[in-house]
Amino acid sequence: MAKESIKAIHEKLLQDPSADYLASLATDPRKGVQQLLQQVAKRQTAQKQQLATFLSKRHFEDQLWPQYPLIAGMDEVGRGPLAGPVVTAAVILPHDFAVLEVNDSKQLSPHKRVQLYNQILETAVAVSVGVSDVAVIDRVNILEATKLAMQQAIRDLAVQPDYVLIDAVKVDTGIPATSMYKGDAKSISIASASIVAKVIRDRLMIAYDRAYPGYDLAQNAGYGTQKHLAGLAKYGVTPAHRKSFAPVKKYL
Repeated sequence: MAKESIKAIHEKLLQDPSADYLASLATDPRKGVQQLLQQVAKRQTAQKQQLATFLSKRHFEDQLWPQYPLIAGMDEVGRGPLAGPVVTAAVILPHDFAVLEVNDSKQLSPHKRVQLYNQILETAVAVSVGVSDVAVIDRVNILEATKLAMQQAIRDLAVQPDYVLIDAVKVDTGIPATSMYKGDAKSISIASASIVAKVIRDRLMIAYDRAYPGYDLAQNAGYGTQKHLAGLAKYGVTPAHRKSFAPVKKYL
């Protein structure tokens, strides 16, 4: 009986092969087959590590879900930039949420963030966004503006949560809550919120870049990069800039 071609084996190995099939290939003397088996082993190891990482980031949710079935993760994006709003997001995930690649938005490429953003919107129980624009930031300061945006995000959720997990900021939502340092790396709910907030804010900064060219806002997201500061020096301050921030004040 003729052996399967290596091409046919390769195609089968891409389709989540059974343990019995893999065992049958273990004695195949062909070098190409053994190389394919090594690739499968590496892929399976990576998948197991990814699952273990995901489960470790679901630790807080697993502990809280029996008592608080609806947990909202909340995060902000844009506290440090010189321009643009601060954007917050609140996300309530279903208990069977299984998008394993969800992570702190800063650790993801722009393409991956958008891909995960779409998956989160498709699977979440509820998603809401809060925004404090530059006028609010300049009036009350960036921390208070962030808290206002977070309160807005929680208030506007279609389903009100039983509990809130928040990244770093302590904010009164009227709901039991835990604030944690680097929460976007510790909680899948907070990580999901960080992705939603980041994608939305990046899109806003692209719009600002079109309205106010010369500051490289689409690329720097409003942070004080060399090109951004050069734009301030050349063109001055725009309505998108935070006039209460020291690097901007000197160009008023």
